[in-house]
Amino acid sequence: MFASLVQGPLLRLISVGLMLVALQRTLFTDLRPFGVAVQIVLGMAAAAGAAAGSPGGALAGFVLGLMYDLGVGTPLGSSAITMGLGGFVAGYITLITVERHWWLSALFTGVGAATGEFLVPVVRAFIGEEHVFTPRLFTIVPVVAVAAMVASPLLVPLGRWCMRVRSSGLKPSLDRVDVAE
Repeated sequence: MFASLVQGPLLRLISVGLMLVALQRTLFTDLRPFGVAVQIVLGMAAAAGAAAGSPGGALAGFVLGLMYDLGVGTPLGSSAITMGLGGFVAGYITLITVERHWWLSALFTGVGAATGEFLVPVVRAFIGEEHVFTPRLFTIVPVVAVAAMVASPLLVPLGRWCMRVRSSGLKPSLDRVDVAE
């Protein structure tokens, strides 16, 4: 049991998650493009899904979401559900690709982050909060998705490392052309 804990992705996820939650609570509270807080923890969950597939994304999202709930003070499990689903969606849509390019991973990370952020008011409505669906949601979701896409060149390799995925599988987008001398 101890070997599976040490060799599995959980310790790496927790160590990276602690740093990301700290960054979320300090740096990214002040960094607000269009008045929206950048959700770097959700972006990491989606990037782990894009790197490791849907089960890995769901696991990463759930663990990071629990850490986010404990750090921020939101109802325990609410962010875990949304981030887990965001990571699952990012990992699930990687199944449609034959070759994984870096820009596809960025796109899938953005879609997963948008899904997770869109589900936040849905989960909060189930919890019992009122007035969670606001027109501002149409600004929040695209900003979070674009921020996750921009951060994905850093987050996808970090997610691959956390989830212990051996090879990247990412292909460069430009074909190499050999020129005869």
